[in-house]
Amino acid sequence: MTALRPEREDVYGEAPYGSYGPVFTGAGDPPTARMPAVDGHGGVPGGAMEPPSNEQTMALRLPGAPTGPGSGSEGASAGASGRSGAAGAPGGRAARRKAAKRGGGRGGGRHGGAKDTAGGASSAEADSGRPLSRVEARRQARARKPGAAVVASRAVGEVFITTGVLMLLFVTYQLWWTNVRAHAQAGSETHQLQDDWASGKRAPGVFEPGQGFAILHIPKLDVVVPIAEGVSNKRVLDKGMVGHYGEAPLKTAMPYDKSGNFGLAAHRNTHGEPFRYINKLVAGDPVVVETQDKYFVYKVTSMLPVTPPSNTSVLDAVPKGSGFTAPGRYITLTTCTPEFTSKYRLIVWGKMVEERPRSKGKPDALIE
Repeated sequence: MTALRPEREDVYGEAPYGSYGPVFTGAGDPPTARMPAVDGHGGVPGGAMEPPSNEQTMALRLPGAPTGPGSGSEGASAGASGRSGAAGAPGGRAARRKAAKRGGGRGGGRHGGAKDTAGGASSAEADSGRPLSRVEARRQARARKPGAAVVASRAVGEVFITTGVLMLLFVTYQLWWTNVRAHAQAGSETHQLQDDWASGKRAPGVFEPGQGFAILHIPKLDVVVPIAEGVSNKRVLDKGMVGHYGEAPLKTAMPYDKSGNFGLAAHRNTHGEPFRYINKLVAGDPVVVETQDKYFVYKVTSMLPVTPPSNTSVLDAVPKGSGFTAPGRYITLTTCTPEFTSKYRLIVWGKMVEERPRSKGKPDALIE
C-alpha cells in the first residue's frame, strides 16, 4: 500500500473527525476525501458532510487547483479579483492601505506633496503626468521667476540694443539720407537757375541770403552744384549747395569783379558733400563758375592741407599762404578736414585764366 493513512482510525476504519487528509486505496486510485458519518445533530443525512473550505483544510492539493465552494465561476472571479488586488498592492492589507494613502496624496490633497522640497522632484512628478498640487505649482512658478540679477542684465542689454539701433539709424541718416536729400535740393536749384536764365528772370546784382546765382563746375571731380549767397548751414550748405562768403566780416568779391578773391565754402561729408574730394585737385586743374551771362574759368595754383578755422586770412583779397603777391582775380575753396570732423580747414586756391560770354558757347574745360 502506498496510500497515506491518518494517524489513527476508529473502529469502523474511517478517519476520525477533524482529520481530513485524503485516503489513497492503491497506487492507481484517485485521491478521495471521506468524512465520518455524524448523527442528526447538525449533520448531513446519509452520513456525509461537505468538504471544508481551503482555509480549514490541511489536505494536499495541486497548485492553483480550485477546491471548496469557490471552485466554480464565482470562485474564478473571486480569484481573479484577488490576484488583481494583490498585483496592484502586494504585501497584504497594510500595504494596500499605504498604497491607497500614497495615491490619495498624489491627487493634490492638502498634505500630498508637502514633503517634496526639491524642484527637480516636483518637475519629475509633473513629467509623469499627474496634476501638481498648489504648493508644487507655486514652487515651480518661483523657480521659473527670474532673479533680480537676471532682470537687471536683461534691462541693460535692452538699453544697449536700443542705443545701438538708434546710433545705426543716426549714422544712416547722416551718411546716406542727408546726401540723398541734398542732391535732390541742389539739382532742383540748378535746374531752376538754368530755367530762369533762359527766360531772363534773373540779372547780375545783389542776391539775398540763400538765393542761388551761379553754378560751380569741377570737371575732374564731376561736380556740378549751385552757388548760393551766404554760408549758413540751414539755408545753404545743408541743402547741398556751395555758399559764397558774401556777408561781413568775411565778405569776398564776386566773379565778375575786376579784382578780388571769390571765397566759397561747402560740406566735405554729408549733405551732398560737394567738396569731399577737393584734396585731389592739383595745380592746373580747371574750376569753372557759370553765371547768367558768362563763364569764369580758374586754374588751381596751390593748396593749404590744414589750417585752423580761425585763419580767415585765407579769404583776403591777396590770400596769405597762397603764393599770390599782388591783387588779382582769385578763387578760394574751403572745407573741413580731416573727413567727418570739423577740427581744421582745407584750403584750395585758384587764379582766373578766362572770362567767356555764354554767347560764345562753353569753355574748353567743360567740353573736354
